[in-house]
Amino acid sequence: MKTYKFRIYPSKKQELQLKEHLWIAKNIWNELLAYSKDYYQKTGKFPSKSELQMLSKGKGLFSQTQQAVAHKVSNSIFRVFKLKKKGIKCGFPRFKSIDRMKSLCYPQAGFSLDKKLKVTPFGKLPIKKHREIEGNIKTLTLKREPSGKWFAIFCAEQESKEPKFNKGEQIGIDLGLKTFATLSNGELIKNPRHLKRYEEQLAWNQRLFSKKKKGSNNKKKSKLKVARIYEKVSNTRADFLHKTSTKLVNDYSLIALEKLASWNMAEQNFGKFINDAGWNMFANMLRYKAEETGCEVVFVNPKNTTQECSRCHDIVKKGISVRIHDCPFCNLVMDRDLNAARNIFIRATAGQVGSKLLENGTIVLSMKEEAHTL
Repeated sequence: MKTYKFRIYPSKKQELQLKEHLWIAKNIWNELLAYSKDYYQKTGKFPSKSELQMLSKGKGLFSQTQQAVAHKVSNSIFRVFKLKKKGIKCGFPRFKSIDRMKSLCYPQAGFSLDKKLKVTPFGKLPIKKHREIEGNIKTLTLKREPSGKWFAIFCAEQESKEPKFNKGEQIGIDLGLKTFATLSNGELIKNPRHLKRYEEQLAWNQRLFSKKKKGSNNKKKSKLKVARIYEKVSNTRADFLHKTSTKLVNDYSLIALEKLASWNMAEQNFGKFINDAGWNMFANMLRYKAEETGCEVVFVNPKNTTQECSRCHDIVKKGISVRIHDCPFCNLVMDRDLNAARNIFIRATAGQVGSKLLENGTIVLSMKEEAHTL
């Protein structure tokens, strides 16, 4: 399965109609969630997906779009219990405001794509189809971004292709904040610090937004300006990560990274900078792009990759401020990030590449096994 995202340009009348349908979808979500809570208080269990689906009928949306909302409510409720069984903390689904309802889903029918996108009941929507869709289109999602832009997201089923063979080198990568990535061959990828470029502009517009009268048109206009700045930051980050990941999977046959819990790390220290770097997004891009280029992506245990010496493998304790690895046991002196990158490479290439248990107890996951955990 592969997704394609295209910008659409609804007319004012169509956009008004799209917003009305988002409002209806929001109401359906809230009604079904309230019903589910009440049902649980009375019976001690939640209603089934089919029961919620029946309650969603005749609400004013395309039939399958109504069903999709009901399915999302059911899935979000039962997902809570699945995660709690695994010991993962998560909150119960919340009631949505119109700002939190962003998409309309067409899981099987109700749309067709040619020069324009025809969607029931909105008619033909102009679309910027910047590339051809390969495979059979299965689903369509109409999404409104906070900036006010509308997008059509297609999910297409493609035939499996023969894997390519990549003759490039093998490398380890240490992701960081001072430099975005340090490769085990000594190459450095600078950290663009996307948010810093727009920080002053964002702070100014956020101050203006906070001073506007609540519910006024000026408040809405100011909110839109802030959203568009955030969109610029997001777009520049995605552009950088796409270009960097594409170059790496084309140049190298094996890429080793740490299996970082970046969300947990962001909650502890340097959250603003970790989120701005987009480590998790970058790892995901490498993983799915590697399948088409013959590259293999391996994730290793991150424990002590910075503290361990890449030559003698003794532990050399160092704080965050210490940028040089200076080993008193074998006299190895190098940049700490380069030392970490070499340790990551050593852990990934010891023995046969794939799922394996190394001598030091490090568990290494292959690209395919990592797909469902990342």
